[in-house]
Amino acid sequence: MLSSLPGLRRLARSAGLIAGLGVSALLPNAAIGQGQAAPPAAQQPASPPKPAPAQPAATPAQGQAAAPALAAKPAQPKTPVSEALQTVRDRLEGIKTDLEAREKSITGPNAGPGDLTRARDGLDAVADRLRTIIDALAPRLDAARERLEQIGPKPKEGEEGEDVARERAEREQAVNDVDGTQRLAKSLLVQSDQIVDQIANRRRAAFTRGLLERSSSLLSPDLWMRVAADIPRDITSLKSGLDDTLTLFRRNGTLWNLLVLGLAFGLSFALYFGRRNIAPRLGRRDTAVTDPSRRRKLLAAWRVLLLGTLPAVAGSYAIYYALDATELLPVRFLPVASAIVGGFAFVAFVQASADALLAVGKPAWRPAPVSDAAAWRISALAVSIAVVITVSKSLEALNSAIYAALPISIATRGLGAVAAAALLAIGLHRFADTAEKEEECFGPYVAADASSGIGGPLRLLGWAAAAVIAVAPLVGYVALSSFLVDQLIWAAGLIVLLWLLMASADTLIGGSLSGETRLATTLQANTGLRRRSLNQIAVLATGAARVLLIAIAALLILAPWGLDSTDVFSSIRTAFFGFKIGDVTISLSAIALGITILGVGVFITRGIQRWLENTYLPATDLDAGLRNSISTVAGYVGFLLTLALAFSYLGLSLEKLTIVAGALSVGIGFGLQSIVNNFVSGLLLLWERPIRVGDQVLIGDSEGIVKRISVRSTEIQTFDRSAVIVPNSNLISGIVKNRVRGDRTGRVIIAVSVLRNQDPVRAAEMMVACASAHPDVLKQPPPRVVFKKIGDPFLEFELVAMIVDVNLSQKVQSDLNFSVFKTLSDAEFIPPMGPASSFITVQGLEPVRDALGQIAHAVGNTQTVAVAAPAEAPAGEGGSSPVSGSRDESRRADGQWDGGRRKLGQPS
Repeated sequence: MLSSLPGLRRLARSAGLIAGLGVSALLPNAAIGQGQAAPPAAQQPASPPKPAPAQPAATPAQGQAAAPALAAKPAQPKTPVSEALQTVRDRLEGIKTDLEAREKSITGPNAGPGDLTRARDGLDAVADRLRTIIDALAPRLDAARERLEQIGPKPKEGEEGEDVARERAEREQAVNDVDGTQRLAKSLLVQSDQIVDQIANRRRAAFTRGLLERSSSLLSPDLWMRVAADIPRDITSLKSGLDDTLTLFRRNGTLWNLLVLGLAFGLSFALYFGRRNIAPRLGRRDTAVTDPSRRRKLLAAWRVLLLGTLPAVAGSYAIYYALDATELLPVRFLPVASAIVGGFAFVAFVQASADALLAVGKPAWRPAPVSDAAAWRISALAVSIAVVITVSKSLEALNSAIYAALPISIATRGLGAVAAAALLAIGLHRFADTAEKEEECFGPYVAADASSGIGGPLRLLGWAAAAVIAVAPLVGYVALSSFLVDQLIWAAGLIVLLWLLMASADTLIGGSLSGETRLATTLQANTGLRRRSLNQIAVLATGAARVLLIAIAALLILAPWGLDSTDVFSSIRTAFFGFKIGDVTISLSAIALGITILGVGVFITRGIQRWLENTYLPATDLDAGLRNSISTVAGYVGFLLTLALAFSYLGLSLEKLTIVAGALSVGIGFGLQSIVNNFVSGLLLLWERPIRVGDQVLIGDSEGIVKRISVRSTEIQTFDRSAVIVPNSNLISGIVKNRVRGDRTGRVIIAVSVLRNQDPVRAAEMMVACASAHPDVLKQPPPRVVFKKIGDPFLEFELVAMIVDVNLSQKVQSDLNFSVFKTLSDAEFIPPMGPASSFITVQGLEPVRDALGQIAHAVGNTQTVAVAAPAEAPAGEGGSSPVSGSRDESRRADGQWDGGRRKLGQPS
């Protein structure tokens, strides 16, 4: 990456480090690949030094004038740089010879799997060596070209000095030498990649050809006629093999060999006996425990699996090792013994796995979520198929040992595959819903319990596999059928182990880091991590473990299908350390390191900002606005420098960034100003975070909670559950009220009016007591009462209380209104009715009242005179005289005003 840092490169060149580094220091004298290697320098035959070629008489750029002078100069001796390049070229020649030999070995007509394997071994080391050479030559080539550019081209007019022309020729030759060497290394790297592709293609073709090779059908009468004809010859071959075994046993059956073989069989028997009797006791699961924890279930499952498998494997290996070491069995019968004893170990593994996961008869200790009936059926099916596979593989090994005829081998493999398919079909049929269950279901359909058997998709996949395995031998694809049986068993075993490992990772790793476990408590006490942080670490750890386990299981499942692990790991390494697309090199490791550099730089920048804001700038005489500006500018400068450093490490030079910026400017010129404005505003929102997801904001007449912030717009959910999409430019350039910018505390203000004749201090104390009793009101700062106004009938107050969350403002305000109203009403500090109808104050009517009183008095005197002559005054309607009626009306009028006057100041 030195070439991506111009400043460091110039510093290294100025110090003379690049010129004196030498590629030979990066290329130790080691073997290249495997098999064919370049001999070390000390072992190579000595050769006289080659004289340096004379400088060319002239070049078109130099003109004809300098030709005599250049031709007359003697040949210059080789420089140390040329010697280093010659060493590199010698290495490249050795690599070229090795690659040509590998390519020749795989292109021949008789190239077999062994030739492909030998040609593939060591190619990764060769490719790494070539990449090292290319990377080492890159800075030297840049330095040579820069030196040549400093001299410049030959002037078109006039002559140049002899020293300048000679220097230009030397530097041109240096550029050509380094460039040619690097081109040779790149071409050899391409050749090695092509050889890898050829090997992979030939392997896949051979695998497909062998897998889809068609033989005789099991339904063909000709096959069975040939089997009947070949049986006598194979029986004779079997008898001959038994005779050879007896002869070898008589010859090598010494006391020591018989003792070793007896000890092996005795040890194997003891291990198998212990597996069946002693191991269950050590890994027993107490039936008295009705509700064990998940951890205890998984640990017990692992004990049962290991104690049921490892002794069987050890016992089988002991017998095979004794047979091989004592030479009591012919070599051609050793694979038969291996198949038999390995089959016993395989059956033991299947039985232990079923017992560990299914716990037949012990439902409380069962890790897998299946019922008792399903557990028994799955266990019986797995063990039955394992026995059939063991018998089939043993017969195939025996056929190979006695050199059985091809029809017998085809029949043996085909019948074994059909038997396995039949057992699988029988087992799947037992998981079908019975008619009794359907008859018992009256009324609406009730779905069956998921733990009662195998699910629908898995059962359908099993039926499809059974059909393909059963039909393939019947149409002649015996190899395909046998291969599918093997892969079905292999994949099932890996999936069982994968499930058990993932469950253990979730329980042991995730459960240990979360909750109140001893490990979690210890980590919290020693590292200062919070429980929430430990929970996050537990989730990440279990997720990483799951991804790793699934990747390993996928590679192991795909390996028998012609997938070479070497090619897989080579592809992963290439993707991690870099691959080229055109002139751009993409490297996951470089991206990860670039992101790390960016994160570290941002962390340092934030630290410097906090130091400026909290320590240095407060100690100066600068005003608050200038201090904030300095801190903000320092943050932007640090971020830009960090971003430039990360881009430089990734190889993104300033020229490439300029090209991208130019393309963006063209797009902006064609009417993308609004989009770019929103995009830049979104980046500012995400970086500065003035508004965060979950904040309660007020924008115009829309108030709600921020749900999502993207680079173009922000989604706000209002309190009526509506979604408001606001462009980011409005948030940056507009006025936004963020109620939870600093924290989520809020403030509630309640206006209260108290009668003027009451004690205001007592009223304030009661209101503060109501606020302090509310659980959502903060104790610090405490609630307070503001005396706003001394009115004519009322004293006006405001109760101010700080609450824990601004989202609770309406609830707290309602609760406080209820509480304050009840408290003040009980103490008679507020009138029973509202202020609008409590009092009627009329001013300025006193003269009118006096005038009406005088008129009423005068009318009263007139009525008195009329009363003296009752005969002349006829009675009015209702038995009242006019005088008395006038007097009564006068009284009523006066009484109304008096009553109105009496009612003033009283509540209505």
